[in-house]
Amino acid sequence: MTECIHGLDIEHCDICNPRVREPQPAAVSRAPRIPRTSPRKAQAPRLRDSGPATSAASGPDLISLRAHHWTHVSNLPSILASGALQAGATPELDVSTPALRESRAQATVAGAEHGDFGGEPTSVASFVPLALTPSSAAWAEVRAGAEEDRWSDAARETRATDYVVLVFPVAALGTEFVVTDGDATGATTRSGAGIEAGGSLVRRASLTDPDLVEVELLVPDSVDLASATLIGVANDKARDRVKELIKAAKGASPRVAIYPPWFRPAED
Repeated sequence: MTECIHGLDIEHCDICNPRVREPQPAAVSRAPRIPRTSPRKAQAPRLRDSGPATSAASGPDLISLRAHHWTHVSNLPSILASGALQAGATPELDVSTPALRESRAQATVAGAEHGDFGGEPTSVASFVPLALTPSSAAWAEVRAGAEEDRWSDAARETRATDYVVLVFPVAALGTEFVVTDGDATGATTRSGAGIEAGGSLVRRASLTDPDLVEVELLVPDSVDLASATLIGVANDKARDRVKELIKAAKGASPRVAIYPPWFRPAED
């Protein structure tokens, strides 16, 4: 594959090869209707069904997207050692407060409500969280200083350049996952299990969240590191450190690529 100036395969670079959203059809101008002169009985207007599945038909294709998981570099050795991202793993540096972890442990995802996912509500904490963009809302908060209540004091002492972003093709994640259109712990957050229901939810979510910054993709139990295409880092220093960690782990791993835009605070 051709490598771009940011160190990525050009098809994986959101700047050199941005995702193109399909244009919406332009409104068709119609001539005004002339009312009939003969008397007719008044009729109630017929409401068209404008359900989300129809209105979102031209949205992004979930299976062609990439999923991203950001974590502090100090957590990378245990990930490399286990060969996977593990749900419920104890991180070396925890960016979440105990209250946030407790809320995700108590919240459930009712996958059977929107697709075939075992039939029973499952704790959010039993899933590995991923985002469908390298600029998710949660990551944007942390790289801007982690000032919100849900982030730990340890997170506030870090810099965005201290983190790494692991990238996985959604197509490599299997079919047993759940997609939510917002924070998975939210009372009004909707969810869809699997490719069909999850894809439909993503298309609906893209109508109000075109960059999918609020969407979560939840994979049960673990995500195999062998499925990752790359580890994104902020600069040369971070790349060298990550490569040293990979060498020390003595295992296969994705290649490391420098991609500074992923680690800059989001613009207002």
